[in-house]
Amino acid sequence: MAVAFTKEESFETASETLLPDRPVSPHLNLVTEAGLKALELQFQRAREAYDAANPIEDVNERRRQAAGPLRDLRYLAARLRTAQLMPDPTSIAIVAFGSTVTFSRDDGRVQTYRIVGEDEADPKAGSISYVSPVARLLMGKAVGDVVETGGQELEIIAIA
Repeated sequence: MAVAFTKEESFETASETLLPDRPVSPHLNLVTEAGLKALELQFQRAREAYDAANPIEDVNERRRQAAGPLRDLRYLAARLRTAQLMPDPTSIAIVAFGSTVTFSRDDGRVQTYRIVGEDEADPKAGSISYVSPVARLLMGKAVGDVVETGGQELEIIAIA
């Protein structure tokens, strides 16, 4: 419908409510149990925010308030629909999806990360995506193995 046939104040107002979709990764949507629960919770919160915007009487304000949650609902619905729940690793012999791996760097730093799905990854909180360059190098390796990234060596010192 054209903007002329709505109660919109202007084309700019209408464009504020048409947010572009969040990009969806082309990689498999592998998730841990905690990652799946987090997606479900985010979906529930987006649904609540969208529902809270619906009673707003002013059409422009209602559209502004609903735009973000509606975009999130589309994204999260797609991620939940494509989620592939991965079992916890059955062995600590090699690094796998869901493993927590500790490695040392050439400069003496020791870092520990859990390898998780893309939506769950938060390096500051100790988790990295399974498609990240470091995770890709570490997966399938064992304690004592050394991999190189960016001119620096990483040695795996523990897997949990």
